[in-house]
Amino acid sequence: MRHGTHQLSTHVSGKFALPKSGAREAIVEDDILNSMKNHSLRTRAFTRVELVVVSATLCLLTTLFLRAQTDPLARARTHRILCMANLKEIGLAFRTWANEHNTKFPMQYAADRGGSSDAVATERPWLHFQVLSNHFATPRTLICPADDRQPAQNFSNLTLTNVSYFVGLDARENLPETPLAGDRNITNGVPPKNGVIELTDAPPAGWTETIHNQSGNIGLADGSARHLTTLGLRRQITAANDSNKRGKTRLHLPIATDGP
Repeated sequence: MRHGTHQLSTHVSGKFALPKSGAREAIVEDDILNSMKNHSLRTRAFTRVELVVVSATLCLLTTLFLRAQTDPLARARTHRILCMANLKEIGLAFRTWANEHNTKFPMQYAADRGGSSDAVATERPWLHFQVLSNHFATPRTLICPADDRQPAQNFSNLTLTNVSYFVGLDARENLPETPLAGDRNITNGVPPKNGVIELTDAPPAGWTETIHNQSGNIGLADGSARHLTTLGLRRQITAANDSNKRGKTRLHLPIATDGP
């Protein structure tokens, strides 16, 4: 029995013999080290790519930020975008309020019913927004970034100079083309009466240079917001007048009766 075992061992140790235990361990160790080395190289290469991408992104963001601070055109575009975001938030507040009040906006209800229709007679245009205070996170939403007016500390202290936006008195939830709110630098060349202007085809509507340099933003009754040139504004007013069947669009501006 021992003799057979010895012969098998001798045969295996010949041409077809397996490496000795120490040699096998050395080979396995070399394979592991080579694998780790290759993996390390691949990892370092991937990390460099990531670093380049992150660095490029940071450089781009920094460039855009600095450009917005120094380039008047870039700053104006930023102001327009932020202003439109305000108007969309305002539109959402109005529409949420309407959902709670039989699909009507505050301008359609008197103060004793929680509305703001009395704001015209009392010449307090900020009341339209004050009744919506529960639907705003901050009074800053009522200030256009391009306007030099300052936000109120809270809604209870809200007043004329803490508002940048007009309110469309004829806006209705079922009339999506009617203006709901927008930049106060809107005009038709006729002095407002109790802060209200009536826009028709003649005299035509337009924008002053006060805020967005002869252009402006408008939020519509459907909750959308648009940036409009003077020509775009006139087309929008025509569409609104056609839809409300009144032939005019009344806007309550946040301005004093005796001046801007």
